[in-house]
Amino acid sequence: MGDMASDNGLAALGAEGAAAAAHALSLPAEAYGNDPRLEVMWAMKAYNHAEVYFNLISSVDPKFLKLTKMDDKIYSSFRETFKDLDIKLLNADDLKSEKAKETWRPFCNQFEGLVEDFNYGTLLRLDCEKDYTEENTIFATRVQFFAIEIARNREGYNNVVFKSKSSKS
Repeated sequence: MGDMASDNGLAALGAEGAAAAAHALSLPAEAYGNDPRLEVMWAMKAYNHAEVYFNLISSVDPKFLKLTKMDDKIYSSFRETFKDLDIKLLNADDLKSEKAKETWRPFCNQFEGLVEDFNYGTLLRLDCEKDYTEENTIFATRVQFFAIEIARNREGYNNVVFKSKSSKS
């Protein structure tokens, strides 16, 4: 994962930029234009979230993880809405096509005010058996991430990551 983000990212923003990062990242992405410094901060936040999550599923049996207070509701609603979605190996159209967006939008919006930062950007692995790489990563909303990863955990798809990491210990 080390090549996706620079360890010097915050330093590159300068002291003033880094000091403003906490406030800036507390607002939704739509509040900004295309400020490159903010894009770097968002990318770093998403990368850090991805790294923490991958380390978590690598070290704890995923079927025991609880990602939110609403895991049961998110999972049942997700599987009700996306019965046939192949969560083992996603493709970009599963989240980004116009048809997919028509289904995802109401699904995500039902969690507004219930799931913290439900519409914030985060990174999602396309192939759940692989690490976060440029080719295996897509940008998704936080509730999409939760829905897919909760399902992957409960349905056993993330076990491959846990078993491969724990067998190397």
